[in-house]
Amino acid sequence: MTTTRDRVLAAAANLLASGGREAVSTRAVSAAAGVQPPTLYRLFGDKERLLDAVATYGFQDYLADKQALAQSEDPVADLRRAWDLHMGFGLSKPEFYILMYGEARTGEESRAGRDTVTMLQGLLARLGKAGLLRMSVERATRLVHATAIGVVLSLLALPPDERDPELPAVAREHVLRAITTGDAPAPAAPAAARAVALREALRQNGAVPLTPAESSLLAEWLDRIANAT
Repeated sequence: MTTTRDRVLAAAANLLASGGREAVSTRAVSAAAGVQPPTLYRLFGDKERLLDAVATYGFQDYLADKQALAQSEDPVADLRRAWDLHMGFGLSKPEFYILMYGEARTGEESRAGRDTVTMLQGLLARLGKAGLLRMSVERATRLVHATAIGVVLSLLALPPDERDPELPAVAREHVLRAITTGDAPAPAAPAAARAVALREALRQNGAVPLTPAESSLLAEWLDRIANAT
């Protein structure tokens, strides 16, 4: 059953896709959804929260596709597929992507943004547990996420016929070289890779004979070793 909230979000998403952010006015959304403007404020609070909800609404298909990615035995290949999915979504849904990532935002991150980062962190945790990361999962997550956003936004800033279609793949391999050790912990930095692997093993296992304070201190030490590059 379609709710009033669903109807408002669908109307706002259609306006965004056809006319960009400026088309998503409270007056236009109210008219398109067949509701009175006070209804929007009752449901969302203000226009910024409405826009956050619209961005999340637009990301639903992307998040569903990302969740449906089958996990293989190769975490690096899985990360490549997730990267390509992110690129494809951003370039095919520019209005939603720019609304999510292209504007300076303050305060709490949107639910879709948090879900995206959580999924990426899960992928990178698998690499960390396998001893394939040169840095902590947290730092690798921030680096991959920031690089992916930068690539998409830089391409969207150009006319379609001026975009380099190879740039997403080149950037993907560049960031993979930056965060991973290859097929095995790199001889030049075995301590970092092993520190990440131990950190993830302890995090996922949970049953560690340490006090909370000791566990916190150990995690801090391991992250320091992992990020000492």
